[in-house]
Amino acid sequence: MSGNTEVSFGEAFRVWTKIGLLSFGGPAGQIALMHRILVEEKKWLSEPQFLHALNFCMLLPGPEAQQLATYSGWLLHGVKGGLAAGLMFILPGVAVMLVLSILYATYADLGTVEAIFFGIKAAVFAIVIEALIRIVKRAMKQGALYAVAAAAFVGIFFFDIPFPLVIAGAALLGFVALRSGLISSTPPDGGEDGNGATKPVTRTGMALRSFGTLVIGLALWLGPVAALIFFLGGGHVLAQQAVFFSQMAVVTFGGAYAVLAYVAQEAVQNYGWLSAHEMLDGLGLAETTPGPLILVLQFVGYLGAFRAETGLDPVMAGIAGSAVTVWVTFAPCFLWIFLGAPYIERLRKVESLNAIFATITAAVVGVILNLAIWFGLHVLFGEVAERHVSVLRLWVPDISTLDFWALALSIGALVAVLRFKMGMVSVLGLAALLGLAIRLV
Repeated sequence: MSGNTEVSFGEAFRVWTKIGLLSFGGPAGQIALMHRILVEEKKWLSEPQFLHALNFCMLLPGPEAQQLATYSGWLLHGVKGGLAAGLMFILPGVAVMLVLSILYATYADLGTVEAIFFGIKAAVFAIVIEALIRIVKRAMKQGALYAVAAAAFVGIFFFDIPFPLVIAGAALLGFVALRSGLISSTPPDGGEDGNGATKPVTRTGMALRSFGTLVIGLALWLGPVAALIFFLGGGHVLAQQAVFFSQMAVVTFGGAYAVLAYVAQEAVQNYGWLSAHEMLDGLGLAETTPGPLILVLQFVGYLGAFRAETGLDPVMAGIAGSAVTVWVTFAPCFLWIFLGAPYIERLRKVESLNAIFATITAAVVGVILNLAIWFGLHVLFGEVAERHVSVLRLWVPDISTLDFWALALSIGALVAVLRFKMGMVSVLGLAALLGLAIRLV
């Protein structure tokens, strides 16, 4: 545990609430916001502390910005601080996304709503491309990592290799490549402890504390999953969502963009919870709300339960699906921080671990490229068929269904994002207005 007695918990809670309400712009904007408030304005964390925490969170599955908020709160006030910071980072976005999901499921068949989301989808395609470029600049520091990214893209796009296997293969490759000298491992930047964590005095005490954290965390995370399966049966939509999104919580290295292609394809093709175009709509909604982009999964959970035969009122079923999805998505994030933070110094010095996560990040680049192409095809074309040629899987668009307005909006959004550096909310808002004008005029 850790603590800074100079900062009152009440004051910190108000700051976490402010950060949660202002956390637009994806992980880059959210991390920049926290840095400005916590390091530059409040001076609650030193620069080395902040970077130390950020580099640790980048190694974990799940949304790094939410985990960074949790870790920062833990540094200041221990577990209760971490819970306050992490919860307030996501709760405003959860509330907004729930309202939008209810409105979408009820009114998405109206022409006005469809026109708005037509514009948003085109802008989202541009934002995915921008995210790909940003991650390449940040992560691809060695030539061998480009080969890993290419292999990951080919494996998932052409051979339909499951996302978890791609991640596992990248991890194994990182370990082997380090041993053979194909890649080098540079420990994350860090610094002195400042007002950082209070380390357990003995190894036994540290082990007992970690064991207690693990037991409590797993019970809170997986206990509801087991209860849903026991009382409703494994085939019930809520049980299916609890299991599926729990699995996603342990493989989402690299943030939301890295796993969305896999989630979209599973949710659309295997479970039938929503359509490909609705998945794009959900991503657009998540881009416009505060909080981590992974809240798009809440939209998926809502629509899947809303449309299933549950015996509940559809809206109540959707709310239940939304709640289950949010719980199993974010409960593990708190567990990773509370379990791993006391060991952060040891983790930072393990050379092989740094190499493993370097190749995982490179694989994530390939996965995001797959996401960009998959989303782009569904934005620009009315019909996209999945074809199989021997062991190859191909996505083949019907050229005659190309939507030239969608193409124009996507190009315009790309120019706005890449050339003029327009903010994400501004681009999405303008695209929504243009979509409304194009479809209804």
